[in-house]
Amino acid sequence: MAVPGHRIAFDTDKYLAEQTAAIRERIDQSGNKLYLEFGGKLVFDYHASRVLPGFEPNVKMRLLQQLSDQAEIILCIYAGDIARNKVRADFGITYDSDTFKLIDDLREWGLEIRAVVITRFEEQPAAAAFYKKLESRGVPVYLHRPIPGYPTDVDLVVSEQGYGSNPYIETTRPLVVVNAPGPNSGKMGTCLSQVYHEHRRGTPAGYAKFETFPIWNLPLRHPVNAAYEAATADLGDVNLIDPFHLETYGKAAVNYNRDVAAFPLLKRILERITGASMYSSPTDMGVNRAGFAIIDDEAAKEAGKQEILRRYFRYACDVALGQEDPSSVHRLEVLMEEFELKPEHRPAVAEAREAASIARERGHKGHKGVYSGAAIRLRDGRIVTGENSPLMHAAAALVLNAIKDLAGIPPHLDLLSPAVIDSIGSLRKDVLGRDSISLNLGESLLALAISTTTNPIATQAMEQLGSLRGCEVHMTHLPTPGDEKGLRSLGVRLSCEPNFATNKLFVS
Repeated sequence: MAVPGHRIAFDTDKYLAEQTAAIRERIDQSGNKLYLEFGGKLVFDYHASRVLPGFEPNVKMRLLQQLSDQAEIILCIYAGDIARNKVRADFGITYDSDTFKLIDDLREWGLEIRAVVITRFEEQPAAAAFYKKLESRGVPVYLHRPIPGYPTDVDLVVSEQGYGSNPYIETTRPLVVVNAPGPNSGKMGTCLSQVYHEHRRGTPAGYAKFETFPIWNLPLRHPVNAAYEAATADLGDVNLIDPFHLETYGKAAVNYNRDVAAFPLLKRILERITGASMYSSPTDMGVNRAGFAIIDDEAAKEAGKQEILRRYFRYACDVALGQEDPSSVHRLEVLMEEFELKPEHRPAVAEAREAASIARERGHKGHKGVYSGAAIRLRDGRIVTGENSPLMHAAAALVLNAIKDLAGIPPHLDLLSPAVIDSIGSLRKDVLGRDSISLNLGESLLALAISTTTNPIATQAMEQLGSLRGCEVHMTHLPTPGDEKGLRSLGVRLSCEPNFATNKLFVS
């Protein structure tokens, strides 16, 4: 299988123009008041940027800036996700922390939110504490409680005891974007609740969806759409041909099972609220123009396959950590069989495993842990490896070797000052009581920064750190917290195998 390089598959500017026009048109069709359910990540949409090379992770923010005179934003978060500390994988932070971060990010882009809604609130202590934090910081926050019989009991749902029991959020602009940290956060229910209240107040209002994936006008089994199934394996999402669209228009359009299953009820609810529905299919509800901005289909296909592999490793690691059910991995294995993918098709997998084997063969006197390897594919296709040792973790060795290679520094020259390493080692063992001086990536980067004050070679190497962003990295073990944070800050695309880097149960 061909390994994708850095070919551009997607024209962000074309997408931005088409998407903006489509949303403006839908606002007009909805009587100049549209509640738009924004699926996926509002900022830093790294999934889209991985499967559609050329897709800018923050293009949705650019879109909102173009619509800033018309738009305001509501954020939703499911109380149950707060209670169980659900984590956003690409940032490694919980959904409630991600909501705080999202508010900060929106403000940095010059966009203010109208409100935060905590959905399906049932007095969960963690959710109540989250409410108080928002309130104390001056963020408007609302509670939506579960509606009995939701969504099947339409008579109750569309009544004063249903949507009417939710507090109304005052909005003033034609476009209200409703977003959330992740799926199943109550975005749709919040939109429909608002539409209900608007119509009770005599204001015509409509509802629409903005989901980037699956892409409705790509083939059903296109790898980009299959990558969406991979990303939502924990939810059991499956792409399918929208039967309502096919029956109404005689045209095939791709949607996913939850939207298709929910459509008959959603249409009934909309008809009950508004008196009529402008939609004949789930696809009709969408305003997604991503498919029209793909300029290199082969590059997109290869990127989609790589995302399937990346998600396979991710779910396998989550199972090892006790955070995921093995059925998610089984779904990924089925997708891999469909596209004839093996774990080794992921860039740098074989090289990382070889580095671990070399470390094991060399051995280190007194080494009590696991022999680990890591590898990175640089932008020009070259592979650089690193292995763990008594001096540093595999991730740290990998990054230092990579930037030395990029800077043209001979392998035998050291970047880190021995005095700095000794000082950090002494801190770890003598002051903090650690049983090893082996530096993690975060510590190694600090040591590198300090070494630049006396070592010009270290300065040359450090200048190359930005060149690692977007590069593919594979590790033969789960990264420690210090390694994971360092790799995330460098912006590499990490996959790792479900092996622990140490035999200890507690790693700080």
